[in-house]
Amino acid sequence: MQGDASLVPFLYPDPLHRSTLLPLATGHARSGISSEVPMISRRASGWTLVLALLTSAVAAGADFLGSESCKGCHPDAYAAWRGSKHARSMESLTAEQQREPRCTTCHAPNLTDQSMAGIGCETCHGGGQYYAPAYVMKDPELARLVGLVDPSEKSCRSCHEPSSPSLRPFEFAEKLKAMDHWSAEKQRRGAPPSPRADR
Repeated sequence: MQGDASLVPFLYPDPLHRSTLLPLATGHARSGISSEVPMISRRASGWTLVLALLTSAVAAGADFLGSESCKGCHPDAYAAWRGSKHARSMESLTAEQQREPRCTTCHAPNLTDQSMAGIGCETCHGGGQYYAPAYVMKDPELARLVGLVDPSEKSCRSCHEPSSPSLRPFEFAEKLKAMDHWSAEKQRRGAPPSPRADR
């Protein structure tokens, strides 16, 4: 088989993790270059399709569950968010501005991909599909591994930047204190207050 130019190793998802020699389409071995694709067994095609679908689903990112889904475990954080300008970000726009992508990019950044109007919990913390279950949230390392995001100044500044139509400059440390939605919950649970609010 080693000298047969019509057979080449072709790796595909195989439960036994083997590479398999598959015949090439006619003409490939003779010309050396061809646009023809190797013939693959139905089983290999099936596994390839499954792998492609799974990969594309993961690559697309986690789906948003909505801020209401956070309320059950994080009532204080939810109440703080609900009373914030972020929760009402679309209300600050005129009807015309609500149709403008340059406005909704910041006032509703997940409008087109997740159909979420406004700035919700997951806009800053990432789609909760994989980290929302209680057993995941009890393990901070696991929650972050599967998608929970700790927002940073950089993520805030993607919208709160000098060119945004704001009357005042964005002072990250000041705004972080103003939108603190974690200290009350941590105190309720008996954890020491986060140093984040003091930055």
